[in-house]
Amino acid sequence: MSDIEALKQQLGGLQGEALAAFAAAADLDELGELRVRYLGKKGRLTEVLKGVGKLPPEERPAIGQSVNAVKQALAGALQEAEGKLAAEAARLRIEAERVDVTLPGRRRPRGAMHPVHKGLQEMTAIFSQMGFAIAEGPEIEDEFHNFDALNIPPEHPARAMHDTFFIRDMSNAEGEPMLLRTHTSPVQIRAMRRCLEEGEPPLAIVAPGRVYRCDYDVTHSPMFHQVEVFKVDRDMSLAELKGVLQHFLSTYFEKDVPIRLRPHYFPFTEPSAEVDIGCVFCSGSGCRICKHSGWLEVLGSGMIHPNVLAAVGIDTDAYSGFAFGLGVERLVMLKHGIPDLRLFFENDVRFLRRMGA
Repeated sequence: MSDIEALKQQLGGLQGEALAAFAAAADLDELGELRVRYLGKKGRLTEVLKGVGKLPPEERPAIGQSVNAVKQALAGALQEAEGKLAAEAARLRIEAERVDVTLPGRRRPRGAMHPVHKGLQEMTAIFSQMGFAIAEGPEIEDEFHNFDALNIPPEHPARAMHDTFFIRDMSNAEGEPMLLRTHTSPVQIRAMRRCLEEGEPPLAIVAPGRVYRCDYDVTHSPMFHQVEVFKVDRDMSLAELKGVLQHFLSTYFEKDVPIRLRPHYFPFTEPSAEVDIGCVFCSGSGCRICKHSGWLEVLGSGMIHPNVLAAVGIDTDAYSGFAFGLGVERLVMLKHGIPDLRLFFENDVRFLRRMGA
């Protein structure tokens, strides 16, 4: 057999083998590997063509025609196989992504407000309906607004490092150290000052917000929420304070709750009182939650100390006022029977779902 006949036979065998392989390819990736194997620079066809250089010059045109015919046949078969595999891949993708419109819809889970934020809004709304204006203040405070103006002297334990988060290397224009506010009462000072700049009392404010203290257990968190409520006017009395408290607590707990005021000490109020409500779990008959006393302590209150009014320039002979502060988490826990304050901040989805968040 001559060399040219041997080359033609190799080309024919290569063509048949390649066409069969192209037709049997399972996917486009496999077809790409076959393209390289047969038509690549180091492929099978290139290996066969190396024998063309050994032929006499007069025989090369004849074998060249055969080579071109094989190349065209393989290219056409490759293109046809690519089209079929691409169409099949598209069909499978469409099949997988097809939406059956007769199936019931897939609803995304709906979110809601966090229970603490919801409680904060409920409380603020009650006071707004009673005529109290909402006010806010900075969470980073100086010692004057957080302590001095509220009649809390330097030797008071609340100013110690173990209760207060002081901010390192930060001070105000007067050189006083800055801190994360320990209560929302500084808003009281700022609001009274603003009131005097614009005119004179009366002034009725509810101030919700975050506060910070160095404490963490089942009933305390280093960050929690408070609502400060105060009113300044002529001839204010404990009777009005008690009336506001009674209306607020009964509205929030959605039932008439008895309250009592117990004498206490707060540096920024005089006289001062702890406020108790009849146990919302046993209705005052006595249980484990209220330690069988029938009462639950909920907040601190009192008449604004004259030193506090004087610190902002309010005439203490003409005006007086009352103030009280409540912990939002504390009331939300009592309303919903939540045993551990830390549940509010651990972001356990099971707890949040149960609370409707």
